[in-house]
Amino acid sequence: MGLNFRGPRKVIGIIFEGYASLRTFASQKRPSVRGVWTSFRYSLWGYFRGARRNSMEDLLVHEKECWAKSYQHIAGIDEVGRGCLFGDVVAAAVILPVGLVLEGVNDSKKLSEKKREELYDQILEQAVAVSVGYVDAATIDRINIKQAARLAMKKAVLGLAVEPEYLLVDAEKVDVDLPQLSIIKGDATSQSIAAASIIAKVTRDRLCKGEWEARYPEYGIAIHKGYATKLHREQIMALGPTPMHRRSFLKNLEVVQETLF
Repeated sequence: MGLNFRGPRKVIGIIFEGYASLRTFASQKRPSVRGVWTSFRYSLWGYFRGARRNSMEDLLVHEKECWAKSYQHIAGIDEVGRGCLFGDVVAAAVILPVGLVLEGVNDSKKLSEKKREELYDQILEQAVAVSVGYVDAATIDRINIKQAARLAMKKAVLGLAVEPEYLLVDAEKVDVDLPQLSIIKGDATSQSIAAASIIAKVTRDRLCKGEWEARYPEYGIAIHKGYATKLHREQIMALGPTPMHRRSFLKNLEVVQETLF
């Protein structure tokens, strides 16, 4: 087969040419034909395996730079719940072993709930240290969400059983006396931050589906996780906010309610 493709088109070309050939090969039993098809399958498998390996290696670019400077305990930091109307903002700090590659780890928002749960257990099992920090709605209203997210991150870092030597932070600065790097979209470019993203997301989602849902079942917290969905807004307007709602986030809703009534 004359495969002559470049860049991203290469995989598509291999697939289309291979499956077109399959129609012809399917009815033939000559050893040479079977050999071509076997070669094609192994080539395709090898290509995707290599692409996946390279993708995972890309998530270690920042970690490798730290390892090269002799930092061993590198903590990835991320938070979830910044944009919610309800509940705590939750941050996680995760220190992974030097050289560890966690296959499948990525920005928690890009993963299915099932995959996040699987990786959550894997991270807890293999991490050097994991810590979670929480800041409640009342504090968010008092100091604003940006400062609250930073405070949750600080709590997560200070709660680590092993002191980190360097921090990789998702688009923020943590108020601790440690060298750190703020990375835009860090949960998609750093394995350590992605791991923290998963820990924070699963932790908060479990609170939404468990403790918080049981406390306020009328609001559908388990469904929308505290975000400003139509259902959530309607329930707030019908029932009023709970003590766990962020009053500073509800000003627009209150204006709408005053207009309607």
